[in-house]
Amino acid sequence: MDSTNSRSKVAAARRIVVKIGSRVLVQRSGRPDTRRMRALVRQVAALRREGREVVVVSSGAIGSGMEALGMKRRPTAVPDLQMAAAVGQSRLMAAYDALFGKEGFRIGQVLLTHDDLRHRSRHLNARNTMMNLLRHGIVPIVNENDVVATEEIKFGDNDLLAALVSLLVEADALILLTTVDGFRAPAGPKRTKRVPLLHGVSDKELAMAVGKGSELSTGGMASKLQSAGMVAANGIPVVIANGRTDDVITEAAAGQDTGTLIAAAATTLSHRERWIALFHRTQGALVVDDGAREALEKKGRSLLPVGIQSVEGDFEPGAVVAIRALDGTAIAHGLTDYSSTELHLLKGKHSAELPADTAEVIHRDNMVFVKR
Repeated sequence: MDSTNSRSKVAAARRIVVKIGSRVLVQRSGRPDTRRMRALVRQVAALRREGREVVVVSSGAIGSGMEALGMKRRPTAVPDLQMAAAVGQSRLMAAYDALFGKEGFRIGQVLLTHDDLRHRSRHLNARNTMMNLLRHGIVPIVNENDVVATEEIKFGDNDLLAALVSLLVEADALILLTTVDGFRAPAGPKRTKRVPLLHGVSDKELAMAVGKGSELSTGGMASKLQSAGMVAANGIPVVIANGRTDDVITEAAAGQDTGTLIAAAATTLSHRERWIALFHRTQGALVVDDGAREALEKKGRSLLPVGIQSVEGDFEPGAVVAIRALDGTAIAHGLTDYSSTELHLLKGKHSAELPADTAEVIHRDNMVFVKR
């Protein structure tokens, strides 16, 4: 598919997620860039007037808090980061509320941790809330809940948050705003050129990605490519573009040649399958023998204890684990009905050797196969 056809899918998008990075919203001095923020809000409001739904994923709480607290450098201690976020989030939302209010739109704050999205009931509650906000014409403003987030439950950066929110609300397009004009590839000695179109993201592109986080942000181009690749592989086109360029949201949403477009691939995953495959970090792994691999891949069977050769990691029932072949090949991700402790006792045993009430380790309906 060429660039024109790929960008036409963005132009036709009715539900768009726009991620605004910290460096777009904050000046180099650390002070909020109110002029830029006003321009971005006006563009989102224009999309709303076209009848398109928009979810904004906004960084900037920690940066705003740093400015209010007189911090010159981004804190490294978690309590200080959480303090800056607590001070800055209210300031950030107040600014958005005032700017969208002038455009005639209401906003709704949505604060999430990774744990909220991998826990099934909280995942569905977050989805239902955002869908209800959109139905009522309210613009959701999403950010990570930095005040409570710890290493185990945080996203790591808002690029991943934006990717997961796009999948959560089944967006038609994702626009990631940064401070460069998209992904750039080498074009000679000390020269790079913008890449207008990518069909997926491979290790080659990740190796070429340049740009890291700053005092005000945690993500770089590699982070954006990884998140964009995951979203595009699941049927949602992504545009990475320069948020400091005038009318960038308007142009990207109109399908114009701005930034880098990662074209959407065909996907057949249901919402539940996406939840299993993409919203969890695997907490362990089950290595299966060749017979179990064939039963899973070719016969559509559930995973039984007899086919498990080894158990890796420490996990509880309901955890998402990786299923791997003896040669290390990734087969699937799935929700296990047993803990790692139980599986060490059950692995390799035939049904006749097990208690009568022993169920499948992972039911076929709770399994998502890895694309290769």
